[in-house]
Amino acid sequence: MAAGGSASRRAQEARRQERQLREQWQAARRQARRWEAASEGERRVAAQLLVLTERGWRLLVDRRWPGTRSANVDMLLVGPGGVFVVDVKNWGSAAETSGGKLRAGGEPRDEHVAKLLAVTKTAEGAVASLGLSPVAVQPLMVFAGQRMNAGIGRIRLLGEREVGPMLLSERRRLPTESVRAIADHLERVFPDYEGSAVGQTAQPVSACPQQVESDGLFDLDGLRDAAMQEALQAPIEQWMTFLHPDQVALVRRNWSGPARISGPAGTGKTVVGLHRAAHLAQRTSGRILYVTFANNLPRVQGTFLKTMSPAVADRVDFRSLHSWAQEFLQERGVQVRLHGDKAMTAFSLAWKHVGRDSCLAEIDPAPGYWREEIDYVIKGRGITAFEEYAAVPRRRRRATLRRAHRQAVWALLEEYESLRVERGVHDFNDVLTLALTQAEETRRMGGPLYAAVIVDEVQDLTLVGVRLLHALVGDVPNGLLLVGDGQQAVYPGGFRLADAGIDVRGDRGQVLHTNYRNSKEILDTALAVVADDSFDDIDGLRTPGRRDVDLTYHDGQVVRVTKPSLAEHDQVLLDALRGLRDGARADAAVLCPSMRAIGHYQRLFSREEIPVCLLEHYDGRPVDAIKLGTYRRAKGLEFKRVFLPQHDAVLPSGALSGGPGAPEKPETVREREELLRSQLFVAMTRARDVLWLGSVDR
Repeated sequence: MAAGGSASRRAQEARRQERQLREQWQAARRQARRWEAASEGERRVAAQLLVLTERGWRLLVDRRWPGTRSANVDMLLVGPGGVFVVDVKNWGSAAETSGGKLRAGGEPRDEHVAKLLAVTKTAEGAVASLGLSPVAVQPLMVFAGQRMNAGIGRIRLLGEREVGPMLLSERRRLPTESVRAIADHLERVFPDYEGSAVGQTAQPVSACPQQVESDGLFDLDGLRDAAMQEALQAPIEQWMTFLHPDQVALVRRNWSGPARISGPAGTGKTVVGLHRAAHLAQRTSGRILYVTFANNLPRVQGTFLKTMSPAVADRVDFRSLHSWAQEFLQERGVQVRLHGDKAMTAFSLAWKHVGRDSCLAEIDPAPGYWREEIDYVIKGRGITAFEEYAAVPRRRRRATLRRAHRQAVWALLEEYESLRVERGVHDFNDVLTLALTQAEETRRMGGPLYAAVIVDEVQDLTLVGVRLLHALVGDVPNGLLLVGDGQQAVYPGGFRLADAGIDVRGDRGQVLHTNYRNSKEILDTALAVVADDSFDDIDGLRTPGRRDVDLTYHDGQVVRVTKPSLAEHDQVLLDALRGLRDGARADAAVLCPSMRAIGHYQRLFSREEIPVCLLEHYDGRPVDAIKLGTYRRAKGLEFKRVFLPQHDAVLPSGALSGGPGAPEKPETVREREELLRSQLFVAMTRARDVLWLGSVDR
């Protein structure tokens, strides 16, 4: 090949594409001129948007606003990036923003913002019946003859040259079938004025009236299936933000007070919570707090929201509960001296002084059980008097404690508190208790601290933690949303929402029953682990371990590997990871029950040059590496392929199920094994396509 031949061909191709785009723009501008009532500037904006129709978008121009006599909507644009309500401004003065307000020529233009938001709300209601999430409907204000790229709340403010590139850069939200059906539907909801339609180069089939019925507009199942299939084929990060059309109404619901969304693993609780956060941020000027217990989840969820709804992402605070509480206290001048190691030393000494030789050792000689009793049953519930502790139900705790035992626990608590205070440190429970006191005082002095609070994995919080978050918003409508499932609790102890003064009875308690993630084979394998472990949910109901769910996904599989030695087991794991095709590593995770196991496999993968991303560092962006983390770190996440090496090693023989046939064991041992099974169940249900279970038969 002659030198430079390849570069010459690329240059010719680039020039050909340039000519094609110029011809498309000129044709689009000629079509836009048919909009005779519009100004030259508005025609230029229309021409910019009409170019998009060559790439699968639909443009509806000058539509009637339903429910009004004469008000109009400048443009509705439907495409792969979603639905956009476009308000074109041809102002003589430059638009500017100041303090969250829109001005032009020194005059406030708030009424234009209010109208655009109202039209957008109408459009959201129109497409909700098709199962489209509110985050896919976005308002745009486009300024003819100006250069601009700013925002006011959820509204994007763009110049005529900025609008095209912005729309083309939007992530793909809608498959082709949905674009066509949604545009057809909006044409009917927002009828045009006679003679106002703008021609488009490629007329869709659905434009023929006699073919509307067969076009898919009313085939909602077909639209749902198309959306589901596209999400399944996308990277796992996009799947984790996929809101099934059947759940849109839940995201948009108005609740008269605190509400709760519960349901078995895989039913989309976290996705609903995430879309709910975006929905509320679009409808209020206040801040939204999205809280979970784990430290790694807020970072991931924040990334997801920025991708889903960038216009409002900066008004949603994603935080772990304890980090938020520490910052909350610091802002109010309350000194926090959190020191886990010194607090643990104080407890160890307290156990040595008053616990080890007490009647508590007859029930369980290990100090860990009694540290949990203090953390979750006493301090976690905010108990400050012995008589209150003597009478409190110890939810999710199996060991029976008589009064003498509880007196011994209280003596251990008092010794621990004395030694902790002597060292001048706080533990994690102290941080939440201090924050609760400050939150209650702040509420008494003024209104809610947040417009809304969403709590994910609420079952893993303590009672004090839930009371703290409730105190931030109280019982205002749409103020507090609790998301979680008692079966997936991975920490000891428990509470009831009634103990926190929270009432979600009636229509404010929503239970999801459809599993969108797991196939029957994967789900049956996971349920077999916890089928005999009934649990106390936070609504006070005793719930069986095996619950009925509807399944929508049927392609997953379980792979079981048993080898006589750890070396042979690990070699099969390595072969499976190396066999993943290009790009598949980014959607796979290796999950382990302990940090010790994490260290083992991190060293093994490093030695074998298999790229790894620890879950504690994962931020929700696709990365071509195997995710590696503990069962607990994986909560709230999901993966196409989950590998659980030595998955049965942490449980004694016969402890993988806790049914009636299991040998009699001390109650504290049974409680501990039940918690381990719950953690294993959580890890198994993270798998969507493949669940790999490794065992070493020693």
